[in-house]
Amino acid sequence: MTLRALEPDDLEFLYALENDPDIWGVSDTLAPVSRHALREYLAHANADFYVVRQLRLVVTTEIGSAAVGVVDLFDYDPLHQRAGVGITILASERRHGYARQALEVLKAHARQVLRLHQVYATVGARNRPSMRLFAAAGFRRVGTRRAWLRTPEGWEDAVEWQCLLTVK
Repeated sequence: MTLRALEPDDLEFLYALENDPDIWGVSDTLAPVSRHALREYLAHANADFYVVRQLRLVVTTEIGSAAVGVVDLFDYDPLHQRAGVGITILASERRHGYARQALEVLKAHARQVLRLHQVYATVGARNRPSMRLFAAAGFRRVGTRRAWLRTPEGWEDAVEWQCLLTVK
């Protein structure tokens, strides 16, 4: 498993991923994304993390192979040296360990290259696979926000996860 930068050739992969209604609930999306919008996004996707305060990397099974998902760092806070983490793996590629491996590689990159102190994630309380993933990846459950996420089924709690990358 490897992480790589976005490429213009990722357009169709991103189009399929971003337009999958099954993941909209965890990505705060309510509408499809056009190819035009994604082309524009890809044109600027390699902007400096410290300027745009976000980074999206493509998860592949090995160097040069097809994309199986994406992992994101977002809401970078330079003062407190932290960022949120999000990860999406194609439904057909889940349960192969890619998400866990991607989080390990991302944590090392965040610590060694980006010099972050910590990363965090917000997970819907009913999203058991993601809860197991973050626990297995060394994140600690640090709290619950009550009725935080609006879903088609009603309000759902959000569980907060935190991973310290550096020690005091």
